[in-house]
Amino acid sequence: MTLNATTSHTVGPYYHIGLTWLNREDLTVAATLGERVAISGQVVDGNGDVVNDAMLEVWQANAAGKYDHPEDQQDKALDPNFEGFGRVPVDAQGRFRFTTIKPGAVPGLKGTTQAPHLVVLVFARGLVKHLLTRIYFDGEALNGDDPLLACVPGERRGTLIAKQDAQGVYQWDVVLQGTDRETVFFDY
Repeated sequence: MTLNATTSHTVGPYYHIGLTWLNREDLTVAATLGERVAISGQVVDGNGDVVNDAMLEVWQANAAGKYDHPEDQQDKALDPNFEGFGRVPVDAQGRFRFTTIKPGAVPGLKGTTQAPHLVVLVFARGLVKHLLTRIYFDGEALNGDDPLLACVPGERRGTLIAKQDAQGVYQWDVVLQGTDRETVFFDY
């Protein structure tokens, strides 16, 4: 007798079976406070091949740096028009694009301050567990003091930083494995 692994051992691709109602490529509404930004990119594997069934979940603080979560006890304003969550599928070429607001700085451990960032979970076929990473914004003054970025070797930090193109859209790609461009993923 042989035992074969089934797709139930991976985290995807199940997004079209009851989860697409959670897709939200625009995290904002007209009344959302803050600077709107668009983020675009592509998900590829270690060979550079397109991953066309990936899903990105985005979690973030609002423009004031407060999360819409009961555990965020900061004395900062909660924006009733911003949840800080979106689920973004990729297209057939592994491309994604979403609109959100640039988040404010949030507190870190031991009195530190974290630079504005988005928390991103990557789901795709073949992954036993989703991957956790972040998007930081190029040119942000607090990037140099961010305690998590400081833990990442200098030559790898660029994989976490979105850069604006000529149209003002932030570009950020996800490279799953195997190259010097591999996106930094975090244990949790």
